[in-house]
Amino acid sequence: MAGDDRPESAGTAYLVRPESGTGPGVLVLHAWWGLTPFFKGVCDQLADEGFVALAPDLLGGRQPETAAEAELELAEVDPNESAALILSSTVALRSQTDDPDGPIAVIGFSMGASWALWLGTRQPDSVRSIVVYYGAQDMDFVDLRAPVLGHFAESDDFVSDDDLAFMEAQLRLLDKDVEFVRYPGTGHWFAESDREAHDEKAAEAAWDRTLEFLRRADPAA
Repeated sequence: MAGDDRPESAGTAYLVRPESGTGPGVLVLHAWWGLTPFFKGVCDQLADEGFVALAPDLLGGRQPETAAEAELELAEVDPNESAALILSSTVALRSQTDDPDGPIAVIGFSMGASWALWLGTRQPDSVRSIVVYYGAQDMDFVDLRAPVLGHFAESDDFVSDDDLAFMEAQLRLLDKDVEFVRYPGTGHWFAESDREAHDEKAAEAAWDRTLEFLRRADPAA
């Protein structure tokens, strides 16, 4: 079903529903490239699979083309405003699902992955499951309850082996349900079809795992 760009309480977002009109909710948190056609496409694919998907625009319409530009744009963003937008988007998405009182899933890419882990930890009652693509978070995960599936590159200039090992160790020491997958021969952004680092085979494998994980976490999906 076609998606639509609409205002939410703290910003704008892209919302798309399945043909049935309703279903389980998935919040999509984009990378520092902004709410590009790729991330809207992720929402469209989720709707094709029966989910209600919502992607808030965390950069206020900006879509930097290079990493250097993205760093500059991100420096101008107030993290408190981003947090407020993510929280309000979570509330908005839950109201659109087949179970407005139930939790949602979250998929985050790079910067969005860090926010996904933050959301699951800060709002454990609101999050059913978390999928992260090549992103890390350094925080106390004690309140996190949602299972986590992580897709990571073999060679990553943004998430070091030490960063990843530390985060996984922290989660496992707290006895969290976590599965991290490394994709041989890949780099950061490998799942994004509009980036030079895109690896079609790895991206497809990660997406298949993502859908299986979402359905496993939500039997109604």
